[in-house]
Amino acid sequence: MNRPLLFLDVDGPLNPYAAQPERRPKGYTTLRVPRGDEGLTGLGGLSGRRRTLRVWLNPEHGPALLRLGYDLCWATTWMGEANRWIAPVLGLPELPFVDFGDALLQERPDGVHWKTGLLVDYADGRPFAWVDDEQSGLDDAYVTAHHPASALLHHVNPRIGLCEGDFQVLARAREAALA
Repeated sequence: MNRPLLFLDVDGPLNPYAAQPERRPKGYTTLRVPRGDEGLTGLGGLSGRRRTLRVWLNPEHGPALLRLGYDLCWATTWMGEANRWIAPVLGLPELPFVDFGDALLQERPDGVHWKTGLLVDYADGRPFAWVDDEQSGLDDAYVTAHHPASALLHHVNPRIGLCEGDFQVLARAREAALA
């Protein structure tokens, strides 16, 4: 049996962009990414006038994610650029990513997050967990209606990023998916 997928958003779960801008969270390192090299992010309310994008990453998150026993996959507007900028800081190998193509940042008329249907399609019936800071009950309902396997949509506070409690929830979800 395949391991469940863990879809990883960068901004919010791994980069707590909404934290107080003058106070880097404890355990995090600052990465400066030249504007335009991060893909089509436009994230965190950061002014487009800045020449670099400030990204806070916690190097301990990479090993913790690997220990969870999921097949990791980027589900972020950074897409493949996450392998260039984010993975090395976290100590992650190059990961597959969901190519959002023309759907990138395109609002849906039904209120479901623009990533949701694409993640269900990518999972192709495999159990998955998805960490993001933008899911809603509409996304849960969509996944329940369109995905035959277990799925966890786990909201992460973008002011805090992934915490120990989040890793515990993900570990329990993985065990339940394999049961």
